[in-house]
Amino acid sequence: MSLSENAFQQRIANLGRQASARIKDGKVYQLPLWPEPARGIPNPVLRGALFAAVQGKNRAVFQRELLACQKGLQIRFTGIQLDQSDLDVWEQALHLARLHPLGTRCEFSVYGFLKALGRKTGKSEHEWLKNSFARLMGCGVELTNQQERKTYGGSLLEFMRDDDSGRYVVIFNPKILTFYEGGWTAIDWQGRQLLRGKPLALWLHGYLATHAKPYPIKVETIRSFSGSSNKDIRCFKRKLIAALNELKKIEFIMGFDFKGDNVIINKPPTPSQQRYLTSQ
Repeated sequence: MSLSENAFQQRIANLGRQASARIKDGKVYQLPLWPEPARGIPNPVLRGALFAAVQGKNRAVFQRELLACQKGLQIRFTGIQLDQSDLDVWEQALHLARLHPLGTRCEFSVYGFLKALGRKTGKSEHEWLKNSFARLMGCGVELTNQQERKTYGGSLLEFMRDDDSGRYVVIFNPKILTFYEGGWTAIDWQGRQLLRGKPLALWLHGYLATHAKPYPIKVETIRSFSGSSNKDIRCFKRKLIAALNELKKIEFIMGFDFKGDNVIINKPPTPSQQRYLTSQ
């Protein structure tokens, strides 16, 4: 049964108060204020298999599964496997929430949210979004900084929905900033949308964006970090070549080459990455 407008607003207020109570000592916690054309995503999320390069129909179910990721991090996951379309949803929710203190309400319409994702706004898309929010809410993520030996444990967001008005309220725990402590990257949202429906290309787009100058990387490492379910390394390499060609098509990379088991990728740095390289 749908809530009345008054009841919905009351429950929003209650949820907001509960979340705000998690902000200690009156300190305001807020996400970085990245520009509108970008989506600011924590590097640890993009450098491992938390949002896997799989098709939604092939999702696994995990219980404290140790996910492959870059050295220095450890990610354990409980719940229904997340894919690149779930990352789209999480990115957009974070994008809206960056304008609000963490732990407080961020309200939006499902219509506007779907349009921002470049999707249609019919019933099937509404159901798809409901399922994605449920996966992001229902999962348990344990992110460990192995150097500091500290772990964040929790879900990726909380939400409420009014089925009559089609409005959502999303709240992020301030502890989500733990993800950003390992650095974050401004993802080119328009470029990402050009790759929709191509899971491995989407994963590579995020992974490579976190590197000013990508180093040679083993094909097997990409297969592991991307969470691919493809067991045949030769078959995976063919899919990798196709995905890299998609990145060339949108001019995200200039080219690539294989040397032995490694792939060498030529990606031009962003202006901020070029300044970083110059300073080294």
